[in-house]
Amino acid sequence: MTKPKDSFDYEFGGPLGTLATMIFLPLITLLLTHWASVGRLEFDHILPSSCSSSTVLLPSALNTFIHSSVLCPSCIDVTILQSCALVILLWFVFQVALERMLPCEIVMGAPLPGGSGNRLPYRINGHLAFWVTLLVLDVAWPRWVDVNDGKGGMASSVLVFGRAPLTWLYDHHPTLAFVTILWTLLLSTYLHLKSFGKGLLLAAGGNSGNPFYDFFMGRELNPRWGTFDWKEFCELRPGLIGWMILNLAMMSKQYERLGYVTGSMILINIFQGLYVWDALYQERAILTTMDITTDGFGFMLIFGDLAWVPFTYSLQSRYLVDHDPHLSWTTLAAIVGVNIIGYLIFRGANSQKDAFRRDPNSAEVSYLTFLQTKRGTKLLTSGWWGVARKINYTGDWIMGLSWCMVCGFESIVPYYYAIYFAILLVHRSIRDDHMCQEKYGDDWGKYKSIVPYRFIPGVF
Repeated sequence: MTKPKDSFDYEFGGPLGTLATMIFLPLITLLLTHWASVGRLEFDHILPSSCSSSTVLLPSALNTFIHSSVLCPSCIDVTILQSCALVILLWFVFQVALERMLPCEIVMGAPLPGGSGNRLPYRINGHLAFWVTLLVLDVAWPRWVDVNDGKGGMASSVLVFGRAPLTWLYDHHPTLAFVTILWTLLLSTYLHLKSFGKGLLLAAGGNSGNPFYDFFMGRELNPRWGTFDWKEFCELRPGLIGWMILNLAMMSKQYERLGYVTGSMILINIFQGLYVWDALYQERAILTTMDITTDGFGFMLIFGDLAWVPFTYSLQSRYLVDHDPHLSWTTLAAIVGVNIIGYLIFRGANSQKDAFRRDPNSAEVSYLTFLQTKRGTKLLTSGWWGVARKINYTGDWIMGLSWCMVCGFESIVPYYYAIYFAILLVHRSIRDDHMCQEKYGDDWGKYKSIVPYRFIPGVF
């Protein structure tokens, strides 16, 4: 049932806040891709100074938007726009095919809300899809070539395989971001309309009755086509792997231009490549996260997974193609140290929590202390989780900071990620705290008295 409007617990500023977010986040994504290419914050060339007369009949605002190479890249070149749209569609379909066809492990998710105890099955093969994708792009990219028979006869077309032309992704980077944003709007609309079907499990946070708010948050908790789970698939596959492929494309472009690859470009590909690999290797761990168990699958997650992650998280590699700082080896070594510290905290904390959830009596976690709650669940109070309640967020942010540092210190643009991610993690921790208070009641207050710090022990 939908909560009465005056009692609904809105997030993100309510209907007006979510509407503004849906308008401005796509614009920010396009601005960030532009700023990464020019290497600085600049607003002079966002809107064209004049427009061609061919669209004089259009409203002036729309005419100006269409002619903006930043806000509507390639909108006056339908051929490029169509090519990029086709690439994004084929990329999505390819990842769906891998999820459906590759061998997998069937893993049951967390119990569904409502107390039924029912669990949904998930196909876990993201790690294999990751390696198959890299294999196809490196040695199995298909193309047709004309081959002579050697006897003076007619040339015939033969299908051959080789390395994908990844630099094409750099050449059409803004347009690819633009059409991906359009795709997220279409998918969000479809899944929103689908959520009004009968007998579907709705997410409590996306069932306010306000169309803008529910569109953003997502009404249906686990939208599916049979056994195909839209949310779990989009969380890890097209966007996350796409992020790494964009990084590889930027490295290829730098090599094409310079004849070599810089230390910073190598490190950003290693750092973020390991991050993506780790997420897919640990795919089953996502099944107990808030995104899967609690949030509906609306524009917030769809846009974030498919557009925001690949096109803004790859900002550093895009920046390095044209603005590499050529850092010294000692500076690069120090940055590697920062990244290792962040990764050890992040992976150590998450692995410890996941192992404890699977079997709290196993040898690797049996020594940990915990608070037994009235709900029957256990809250860790030692190990990594005795240091701070969100110690994994701390490690995650430290890793993100190292990604920015490889770009040097001459521009704030590459540091957008560290700034944005700090805001995101603080906001997410507040959401987590609020939900845990409702979930555990007085036990949550006891837990916070045992583990008082949120991110950094003794500081915050």
